[in-house]
Amino acid sequence: MFPSFLLFGREIGLYAIMLLCGLFTAGIYACILAHKRKDDYVDLIRLILFIFIGVFLGGHLLYALVNYKEAIYFFNNINRIESFPMLVASLQMVIGGNIFYGGLIGGLIAGYITTRKIKKYAIFTDIIAVCIPLFHFFGRIGCFLGGCCFGIHSEVGFTFLNCPIPEANGISRFPVQLLEASFNLALFFALNLLYKKNKFKDELLFVYLFIYAIARFFIEFLRGDLYRGIWGFLSTSQIISIIIILFVLINRFIYHRRKQI
Repeated sequence: MFPSFLLFGREIGLYAIMLLCGLFTAGIYACILAHKRKDDYVDLIRLILFIFIGVFLGGHLLYALVNYKEAIYFFNNINRIESFPMLVASLQMVIGGNIFYGGLIGGLIAGYITTRKIKKYAIFTDIIAVCIPLFHFFGRIGCFLGGCCFGIHSEVGFTFLNCPIPEANGISRFPVQLLEASFNLALFFALNLLYKKNKFKDELLFVYLFIYAIARFFIEFLRGDLYRGIWGFLSTSQIISIIIILFVLINRFIYHRRKQI
């Protein structure tokens, strides 16, 4: 793992760097698509900023919910916090992590609220759907470099040496984050092709959600970390994947049923 590097005496986390790379790359490509369609990409940038706020809040909130024991401990012992650095360290334990599905749901909620209030933003839904897996591709590379999550023990994989999670070190583990990064890149190209061929117009977001949720459900079996939350024999992300799959199927069934009436 290569979680960080020193620059002018300061430690820079590669996970954050990769997230910024993903945001700028996906944002720039989204603007290119909007420009080709002669849409106002300034409005698109505003929408992306609102969505990113939802992504940031949602990712950290779901992390806190999954690691609820840390949150309970924090509130039960809040009177013992004696300094600001101690408060920051305690909050880091509660909301310091980030879960993709939380960010995705937060971003979708923020985007939905924004498009409901300013309806002209709804035309960008397909573009956003194309660019989500492009952003996620960079994020998963950041996860791999940061070592915040890792795969199951496997003879075909990498031996972690500098993982911030001690139990991951010295064990050959399957590079599950690189697998998911590759899948996201392939999904980006597939959705981009559908967009350019004008297929599934105004429905690409549902196509993305359905395909990604199915893939994520099975990819989760290859993960070895426990920070994502385990409920019975399923992880938090697998439960959310099932909910998303059912939501898309029911939503599209109702939508097309109404069109036929």
